[in-house]
Amino acid sequence: MQRIRKGDEVIVPGRDKGKKGTVTAVHDDGKLVVEGINIVKKHVKPNPMLGQAGGIMDKTLPIEGSNVMLVNPKTGKGDRVGFKVVDGKKVRVFKSDGAVVGAKA
Repeated sequence: MQRIRKGDEVIVPGRDKGKKGTVTAVHDDGKLVVEGINIVKKHVKPNPMLGQAGGIMDKTLPIEGSNVMLVNPKTGKGDRVGFKVVDGKKVRVFKSDGAVVGAKA
């Protein structure tokens, strides 16, 4: 079970410090693609065979999963995540208040 999954809202470090975004993809090597975060300019050559135009494109690069924190909806801040068994199921919980991640309040 992973601490951060696709669809989770996270807060990120680095040059995008303090920005929040939604995880759009989780890679096997532990990297995450976060919507609107870590965007770079990529120079692309045109490829007429594929009908692809050239130019400068924006590309979202993955960031290391250990650097991001899940956003606690109650506080609006980043929070660490742990695991707990509730009703025979393993669930993710916030470390600060013990609330289940994704539970309807």
